[in-house]
Amino acid sequence: MLPTLFVSHGSPMHALQAGRAGAAWAALGRQLPRPKALLIASAHWDSEWPMLTTGRRPETIHDFGGFPPALYELRYAAPGSPEVAQRAIDLVRAAGITANGNGCRGLDHGAWVPLLHMYPQADVPAVQISLQTRLGAAHHLRLGEILAPLRDEGVLIVGSGHLTHNLREWIAHARENRTTLAEPEVEPYVREFGAWVDRALRTDDRASLARWKELAPNATRAHPSDEHFLPLPFALAAAGPAPRVERLDLGVDSGVLAMDAYAFWRV
Repeated sequence: MLPTLFVSHGSPMHALQAGRAGAAWAALGRQLPRPKALLIASAHWDSEWPMLTTGRRPETIHDFGGFPPALYELRYAAPGSPEVAQRAIDLVRAAGITANGNGCRGLDHGAWVPLLHMYPQADVPAVQISLQTRLGAAHHLRLGEILAPLRDEGVLIVGSGHLTHNLREWIAHARENRTTLAEPEVEPYVREFGAWVDRALRTDDRASLARWKELAPNATRAHPSDEHFLPLPFALAAAGPAPRVERLDLGVDSGVLAMDAYAFWRV
């Protein structure tokens, strides 16, 4: 039986320099049962209502700037799955939520960078689903619940965001790191926020997760905007009620970007 996954996708440079996170994603791809397809929600696609990629050959979107030319030359040529996309659309519509397909959109870096390591042969069909950041965590918990049947149909459901995602602080720490050649200490708020989230996940406290901006310590500092958090409640809910929670501690980039990943196993 497949779990559902949450990954902190980190910098696009993980595509060229795997590091600790890339090695862990590759290990997941080897260890998990082989899925018939992937459904991935990335922080980097937002729309008013759920949209799913329906093309048979989704392009590789390089939705970033200022990186080495070699990064822009990479292509992740996994096929799409219009059939899985349509099945997801049907499930969402049956629950009374508007959903549509997009035959032109490809996979953004929040999707293809981790998948490049998980399935380097690009031989597992991949479908991406958009977030609706304006609707908050409760909506994404509901969306995960709606799409949970796909997991039992052999689809690996993945949320790709970040456990913490304060880019302004990351840039400042990265500059300091280049100057001092020393890795910054992890900011205390990163540990505090991560511990709160971990407790909520392990106790299946979805009511608190739905109100994370109010209840989690340092929530607005950990996530000045919401989009990188929302794939996490989505992935949790797609596993079904009270899943077994497995955390992969993948360190903290520049003292502020927690790289944790989670697997949620149905019990």
